Amino acid sequence: METVRNVAEQVITNVEQAIVGKRQAVELVMVALLCRGHVLLEDVPGTGKTTMAKAVARSIGCSFKRIQFTPDLLPSDVTGVSIFNQQSREFEFRAGPIMAQIVLADEINRATPKTQSALLESMEERQITVDGTTYPLPDPFIVLATQNPIEYEGTFPLPEAQLDRFLLRVHLGYPELQDEIAILRGQRLAHPVGSLGQVLGLEQLLALQEQIKQVYVDALVEEYIVGLVRATRQHENVYLGSSTRGALSLYRSAQAYAAIKGRDYVIPDDVKRLAEAVLSHRLIVHPAARVRGVTSAQVVVEILATMAVPGARVGRRYERETAALR
Repeated sequence: METVRNVAEQVITNVEQAIVGKRQAVELVMVALLCRGHVLLEDVPGTGKTTMAKAVARSIGCSFKRIQFTPDLLPSDVTGVSIFNQQSREFEFRAGPIMAQIVLADEINRATPKTQSALLESMEERQITVDGTTYPLPDPFIVLATQNPIEYEGTFPLPEAQLDRFLLRVHLGYPELQDEIAILRGQRLAHPVGSLGQVLGLEQLLALQEQIKQVYVDALVEEYIVGLVRATRQHENVYLGSSTRGALSLYRSAQAYAAIKGRDYVIPDDVKRLAEAVLSHRLIVHPAARVRGVTSAQVVVEILATMAVPGARVGRRYERETAALR
């Protein structure tokens, strides 16, 4: 997995020229790229959500489109529309901005539910249906959506079905003191995202996406993943726990994260590192618990603290099985 590690490091380093001091967040987005997963970038305005999406798109050799979500945006503005051609006397499909490999859905919660629903089929099945005709989306197809969790006026909260289609929810947060000073100095003359170059080609990205599927996941780690997901359904402060898609997302994300770290096997720490980003947005906290200030992220942290972690048996079993294959 050294190839995956080296290439991922190149992409992360390139993105960090525009996103300073947020390596963990950039690593999570890299995990999503390797998993063909969608990312919800959620934070207050001005923390670099849109810059993150642009920097990632510039770093890889994929087509990129941006959709600015507003209350008057229509589903056809996203997917495309069929237009009658008077010369050929036939309807022609004019593709919308969703027909790209990397799609930035900016301020996604400002669109109406009808427009938001236009993304459901594309995010899950990698296809769109317009006027009864189905069109496949390019491979890979990844949605990087941004959302402001503070300002609720004029917004439409994402339904659970759509939140569940995001592989990860990533928070950027405010930079540290020295990082913020570095941002000021870095943008003295021009924004660094404009000078970013491509460091990863499309064919290489597709190869890496297939390669991470070979990362070994021990049966004990699989039980640990399922145990975490099932614990979210039984927690006293949770009204609706994570779906099976959440377990699949945590499984695949752990494979990608292990590969980024140069390992061809998953350890429990990989699962713990990703659990909050993968599971927290899939939970619905009881209203009474919300009044007490309980958040879904706190629930996941509590479950991680109480759930028994597989120990050294994982490494020993991996060594035995790989030795037998030799």
